[in-house]
Amino acid sequence: MDLKEIREKLQEDWGDLPSFDISEVVSKPYDPKLGEELYDPKKPMANRITDIGPPYFEQFFPEVIKKNYGKWKSHEIMEPGIIKYTSETGDVVYVVRCGSPRLITTDTIREICDIADKYCDGYMRWTTRNNIEFHVETEDQLRALLDDLKGRKFPGGSYKFPVGGTGASVTNIVHTQGWVHCHTPATDASGVVKAVMDDLFEYFGSHKLPAQVRIALACCLNMCGAVHCSDIAILGVHRKPPFVEDDRITGVCEIPLAVAACPLGAIKPATVEIDGKKIKTVRVNEKRCMFCGNCYTMCPAMPLADMDGDGIAILVGGKISNRVSAPKFSKLVIPYIPNEPPRWPSTVKVIRKILETYASDANKYERLGEWAERIGWERFFEKCDIPFTDKSIDDYRLAYDTYHTTTQFKWSVHTDNL
Repeated sequence: MDLKEIREKLQEDWGDLPSFDISEVVSKPYDPKLGEELYDPKKPMANRITDIGPPYFEQFFPEVIKKNYGKWKSHEIMEPGIIKYTSETGDVVYVVRCGSPRLITTDTIREICDIADKYCDGYMRWTTRNNIEFHVETEDQLRALLDDLKGRKFPGGSYKFPVGGTGASVTNIVHTQGWVHCHTPATDASGVVKAVMDDLFEYFGSHKLPAQVRIALACCLNMCGAVHCSDIAILGVHRKPPFVEDDRITGVCEIPLAVAACPLGAIKPATVEIDGKKIKTVRVNEKRCMFCGNCYTMCPAMPLADMDGDGIAILVGGKISNRVSAPKFSKLVIPYIPNEPPRWPSTVKVIRKILETYASDANKYERLGEWAERIGWERFFEKCDIPFTDKSIDDYRLAYDTYHTTTQFKWSVHTDNL
């Protein structure tokens, strides 16, 4: 649907609209001063482009994408990282997908822009999993672009722009900020992801797996990463409640806000005596605390990070796709692995074991969670050499649909002694 059709549809549904024609505005290149120029404080509703911020996405389409929008007939994964799109009009677009580390320097961004200027008329895009995609229209351009990307390496010899992450591969890991930026992390993000992807790099640029494997990392259980719905998920976990700094809490916090920040009501006002003076502070009910860090967000005198208590949990089996089976939430299989910077060897070893077991045992096109359900979660723990603990039993009070409710049970070495 183009802009004219959108406008006609809106007029049909809502009646006459203001006479301002938005099509002329959105057809121009993005101008960050445009909104300010069009805004009239005496008539705040006049000339409004949008009230949600970003400019109309069609401005940033390459011409061939804009021309064929909604007309794509097929897409074909030619080789790892290369997708061929064919339109009903006969136009063809080749997409080269490269992994990126998410947190990148301005120098790297400039280099990416230089590549886009040289081969793609200045157009490129980032995917939701932090991949970089370059679009070209001919095979000659495709091969020249691939040769250029393969020739760009870091001083240590690794690729700056590795090509892959499509089809039956390990996709680029989506992750959060970690120790670099986040204020409530239980583990690092970039460091863990770097260590894991260095170990699994062979699966990024190949199609050796039964199906795609999406890996995600969230540095705490607030989960601004996609760990709740990924094939393999790395989750930073706190195991100790926040430490209350009584000597500074009244100077940097508002007690009512700190109390109200807790979703479980685990924080209550309190009074302590320091150097003969009574000071207002708070106390935490450790049994009710779920280590979310909301209190620290509101009150910097309640730090949650702890070198000995923080670590990593591993979840598996999640997916968003409706293909074959319904979307699934990830399930906890390893409740705690200690932080081991800078290379996190225990975490890397566990993830490789899970991935290789899945690769050798699953059917073609079977996602990791579907494989685990087919063989039985009891057998999954056995095959992956993961000890089953009570921490993997879902004790959420409304989790009735996750319980074993039939006599069907798949026995394994974990149940032999029952």
